[in-house]
Amino acid sequence: MCNEMPREKLLRLGAEALKNEELLSVVLGTGYNGKDVFTLARELTKAYPDGGLFRLPYKDLSKIKGIGPAKAATISAAAELGRRCIAGGSYPPVTKPSDILPIVAEYRFRKKENFIVFYLNGRNQVICSECVSVGTLNASLVHPREVFEPAIRHLAAGVIFAHNHPSGDCTPSEDDIEITKRLVDAGRLIGIEVLDHLIIGQHGYLSFKEKGLI
Repeated sequence: MCNEMPREKLLRLGAEALKNEELLSVVLGTGYNGKDVFTLARELTKAYPDGGLFRLPYKDLSKIKGIGPAKAATISAAAELGRRCIAGGSYPPVTKPSDILPIVAEYRFRKKENFIVFYLNGRNQVICSECVSVGTLNASLVHPREVFEPAIRHLAAGVIFAHNHPSGDCTPSEDDIEITKRLVDAGRLIGIEVLDHLIIGQHGYLSFKEKGLI
């Protein structure tokens, strides 16, 4: 089924089986001027990684070539619906590391390390998430300011970190351990608990909490 279209794939396997560009092509519906919708979706996903397209205001969306007013309205509506579902507590409470894994599944096969922060309310429900760095982790790339500023803005009670290891090996490096300790200490100072740090590999994960590293 190598020529299967995203909509057909969704109907056969469910939305969770689709890549980001495939999901976006379903939302867009059509391409423009000889450019098919999947090519357009792939280009937009590359230009606006980590869901950046869905964070743009309608005015900016409507100016992007290939989107226009109608598609911009659809994207804005889908983004707002997702935000309201999360804000309304529709996402179940995080009770164990594996609860986060479906959300970070797309990062398993990334060729660069991505450091994602999940911001949780007092009921351990995800409020939102942000990718705060891309590249090999070190102290200059993952700074407490970038990690905790959104937490304060969203009135988060706790945070969970996750990052992928392109090698597939989930063993934490010395930098991973040092950065986590630094962020735990920073969170303690401002009253925001670091609940866990997950390292994601292609075929598994490691939880700092489960390993007693936090």
